[in-house]
Amino acid sequence: MKKYIIGEKRLKIKDVVDVARRGYHVEICDSAWEKVKKSRDLVEQYVREKRVAYGITTGFGKFSDVIIPQNKTAELQKNLIISHSCGMGNPLPEETVRGIMFLRLANLAIGNSGIRRVTLEKLMELLNKNVHPVVPEKGSLGASGDLAPLAHVVLVVLGLGEAFYKGERMSGKEALKKAGIEALPFLSSKEGLALINGTQVMTSIGALAIYDAEVLSKTADIACSLTVEALHGITCAYDHKVHDVRGHIGQINTAKNLLKILEDSKMTTKQGDMRVQDPYVLRCAPQIHGASKDAFNFIKEKVEIEINAVTDNPVIFPEEDEVISGGNFHGQPMALPMDFLGIALSEIGNVSERRLERLVNPNLNCNLPAFLTKDGGINSGFMIVQYSAASLVSENKILAHPASVDSIPSSANQEDHVSMGTIAARKAREILENSKKVVAMEIMAACQAIDLRENGVIGKGSQEAYNVVRKHVTKLKEDRIMYVDINKIESIITNENILDSVEKMIGQLNS
Repeated sequence: MKKYIIGEKRLKIKDVVDVARRGYHVEICDSAWEKVKKSRDLVEQYVREKRVAYGITTGFGKFSDVIIPQNKTAELQKNLIISHSCGMGNPLPEETVRGIMFLRLANLAIGNSGIRRVTLEKLMELLNKNVHPVVPEKGSLGASGDLAPLAHVVLVVLGLGEAFYKGERMSGKEALKKAGIEALPFLSSKEGLALINGTQVMTSIGALAIYDAEVLSKTADIACSLTVEALHGITCAYDHKVHDVRGHIGQINTAKNLLKILEDSKMTTKQGDMRVQDPYVLRCAPQIHGASKDAFNFIKEKVEIEINAVTDNPVIFPEEDEVISGGNFHGQPMALPMDFLGIALSEIGNVSERRLERLVNPNLNCNLPAFLTKDGGINSGFMIVQYSAASLVSENKILAHPASVDSIPSSANQEDHVSMGTIAARKAREILENSKKVVAMEIMAACQAIDLRENGVIGKGSQEAYNVVRKHVTKLKEDRIMYVDINKIESIITNENILDSVEKMIGQLNS
């Protein structure tokens, strides 16, 4: 069984994907356990000495000035989880929940949270035995951490709430029983707060989304190359000298990708062969795709900082004998990048839809038949494929409105600025899915257009992408139900089949 050991190295986005999607087993290294013990020892010392420390010997939020008697600690922690389980909406995908649990374990194992080893072990047992709490997608302000959704995770640790186990939704108690797990009998001082005061929901969604965004970015370069083939595009605009004098790395890398994919093509042209220059969606593809690539690299950097961060409150410093109440739970460092992610993904969809329009429009497609069908009138061909793509990119424009510019006070104005980072992450994920569908439509239309050119020699990378598509979707000769084909192409984008095949043929593409 493949595994990831928390504490041996810094987390990377790929590690989150390995655990969340590929089912890697999770362990915690000995040195991390030692740090966990030291911070826990300090919490217990504070309790014994009745020192005033937020969330350890006091209530929460507006109740931070209420001192809690030691004999009420377990009741306080349980009430925190129960009262905060106010999530609404559909359950988050199981891969997202796995990511949440993994990131929470990694966060707490840093050793600044004061949690007991037994509590961490119980959460890890749920993850490794595939008990996935039902976590409603809505209800987080992204400020005092992802309080509501994280509370739903902890409910199942206590044998409460609901969970998915082996594809079936059931009570948390039943899921634990079927998986052979005993519920944690109680939470001790600080533990409820340690478990729910963090940004792991927005970062789990964001980590998976930025991984997929990078895959889509490179796949969009492949889609663009297929369209360039179909429209006899001019490759001179991709010459490295043009991009070197501007200097943006994403732009330079995109131009390299396009030339690499198009290598040996007999269908592309040079400036002056058929026309002097191409429209922007072909000529400026390096600039457009490249700007999104630069955004993705910035966002990836910020997400990788956050998945390695201590994000709960208060923060325990055993070596200094200090417990400091701060604001590391505030989601603003993720909210802005997640909004940026949605915007950058929207542009991938926008330019892809415009290339699709150029492919199907007889006034723009270099003498291809209208809507890529030979028997137009009787057949509509790709007419409504573009129509649907236009709908998706227009929806993206609404979704791309930033969530992080909003705030609303909560907890009797104690929490008077909130990030809306989890909403930003969820929106980015939805924009990703829409844009992926649009790129699938462009790929399908471009392959149809290449077929209609009849036996043209296309580039090595283009040919490999075309071959993968034609294994799943045949040439359109007469009208058929199109959503089935679109879904097939979307699936081979999602599972990285197109990208993997092209990279095996021509080498790795640049992010």
